[in-house]
Amino acid sequence: MSKFERFRSEAPVFLYRSYNINETADSVEVSFSFSIPELMDFSPSWVFSKPADVSVKGDLTFERMAFSLGMAEAVSYWKAVCSPEMRVECGELSTEQISWWKKLYYLGLGEFFYVNGISTDMDSFVNIVPTGSFDSSLTENKRELNGCLVPIGGGKDSALTIETLTQAGMKCRCYAINKRCSISATVEAAGLPEDALIISQRKFDRSLIELNNKGYLNGHTPFSSIVAFSAEITAYLNGLKYVVLSNESSANESTVAGQDVNHQYSKSFEFERDFHEYEEKFLKSGVYYFSFLRPLSEFQIAKMFVSHEKYLPVFRSCNLGSKVSPDIWCGECPKCLFVCLILSPFLSPSKLRSVFGKDLLNDSAMMDYFIELIGQSVHKPFECVGSIDEVNLAVSLAIEKYEANDVPLPLLFEEYKNRGLYHPEETDRINSEYCHGFNNDNLLPDTFKQILLKEMERLL
Repeated sequence: MSKFERFRSEAPVFLYRSYNINETADSVEVSFSFSIPELMDFSPSWVFSKPADVSVKGDLTFERMAFSLGMAEAVSYWKAVCSPEMRVECGELSTEQISWWKKLYYLGLGEFFYVNGISTDMDSFVNIVPTGSFDSSLTENKRELNGCLVPIGGGKDSALTIETLTQAGMKCRCYAINKRCSISATVEAAGLPEDALIISQRKFDRSLIELNNKGYLNGHTPFSSIVAFSAEITAYLNGLKYVVLSNESSANESTVAGQDVNHQYSKSFEFERDFHEYEEKFLKSGVYYFSFLRPLSEFQIAKMFVSHEKYLPVFRSCNLGSKVSPDIWCGECPKCLFVCLILSPFLSPSKLRSVFGKDLLNDSAMMDYFIELIGQSVHKPFECVGSIDEVNLAVSLAIEKYEANDVPLPLLFEEYKNRGLYHPEETDRINSEYCHGFNNDNLLPDTFKQILLKEMERLL
């Protein structure tokens, strides 16, 4: 019997027992109670800041949002045992909502299932059973909303979004879950005051780590769905109309060739569209959720980003490096290598070394990751990286630039040529297609679309 089957039989029910809202003059704390009966209870929580004149008392809209954030959080704890039943003892869920959550869980856990060798399907992997309800005395609240909330992760994508929107005169505030140096530095580089950054505090229940250390199931979850629901709450509390993400079209590509396994599922347009519809149908806050960079590829974003050199010393995209303070590029992971590769056509070798603190392109320890990124492996790295085609384009353009300037090729680029992958006769055409591409599968309101098109015309 596999771990998956054994844990499901030993823990047949996972409970989402309750959520609790505690309001003060300038904050709202939302705490959750989850349980795997006879094994472990979990109590994660959030603290959201708010203006003193805003109250959520008796607000059904906020209750729906808080409850939904709990549903997004719950899957991280459920996955330890993958109980066949998730019993939801608070809030309300319609049949349509149950289907929505099952889709998010199933596709968002695609990598988790793949890495753990779990074979299951969307119908049978979990049965969500709602038994709770909202307080009948609650009433929907309609707030006056305007302006943008831009989630900032410290990387190049959100830096490009906030730079473009502020230069276009849009009223913007920034959002982060917990505080990191690169996030504060990005906001400062954008020329925004310190109080433009709204920080929500997320407290993860570390009891889950105890289970993982004992051999219970672990793996990737759709974290960007948590970003979505928490950003929605933050925008609502602070009177902001738009939650402006920085997810690009490259996030739509499957991580495993020929399979529906996408590390970035909750950054994909499919999830963006689903979340947008969920908000309109079931949350009804009036907040509009979309990704400003959705029409673009990672390649286009990289080319536009490097024109804003003030961000080069401060941006960070390394997940390992984000766990230390101050944030660093670890220089040892596939995410570091991907960012280096996608920037390589646009920055000199010395500037690349300056950004990452080492010469990643001459590091033999990066070879396996390189082979995965250029599509010569069964799957891409399980990281938020761009598409295989655009990595190949970036490498080809970089090689072209190195050779035109009589600069010796670094180790990884020599490997690329030795594999017969470099076809310079195709590079100009593919480069032109990428630079002028605009994916119409997006939710950009017309004002934002015009801002992006104008910036593309200026920079590309």
